[in-house]
Amino acid sequence: MKYIFLFLSAFTFASCAELQQVANQFPELNQNGTLDISAGLKEALNNGISKQVSKLTATDGFFKNEMVKILLPEELQKVDKALRNVGMSSLADEGLKVLNRAAEDAVKEATPIFVDAVKNMSFTDAKNILMGSNNAATTYLQNTTSTALYAKFNPVIKNSFAKVGADRVWSSIITKYNSLPLVKDVNPDLTDYTTNKAMEGVFKMIAVEEGNIRTNISARTSTLLQKVFAMQDKK
Repeated sequence: MKYIFLFLSAFTFASCAELQQVANQFPELNQNGTLDISAGLKEALNNGISKQVSKLTATDGFFKNEMVKILLPEELQKVDKALRNVGMSSLADEGLKVLNRAAEDAVKEATPIFVDAVKNMSFTDAKNILMGSNNAATTYLQNTTSTALYAKFNPVIKNSFAKVGADRVWSSIITKYNSLPLVKDVNPDLTDYTTNKAMEGVFKMIAVEEGNIRTNISARTSTLLQKVFAMQDKK
């Protein structure tokens, strides 16, 4: 904690001698007794966006990534099982795949929203994030973008369902399931479900990159990242 105290105290020191003393003790600080840690955190988040989120936009970015693969909601697991029991495994497999395809398509819309959130990060935000938990930056991004992200993703997911054929596939699945004897009809909101799962996957992948930068010195690929996260290492 003493490092944090000294770092914050640099803003209140009256004399150049005091500022120089702090600067000598903490070479990460610049001549004004501060380090642009917000720039470092922004770079770390941008790395997460460019390196990890972009992977999700590729074909099978969700579907073949076990960390974020979208599985069926509980209500539809019985549908999946019933279809497989009557020899419709291929249709059940296709239903799962198109949910993931829609998510892969929608995530392409995420970057501008994240960029805006990163740009608006304040010094106080950055300071708290730097000295926070291993996913503090991801949590910040989640708190500041989730509403906008949902509003952007939801219509894109809906359109993506049509684009990747999910509407057709799931209409067929639900129709066939509801026609089976002794089953209760289902009519799930797959747009809402897939939207939330796509968002969940995005934040998981950003957290992967953040954790890597925080714990793996070799992942700090710029001088700025090295200096900023060296301060975190001292907390």
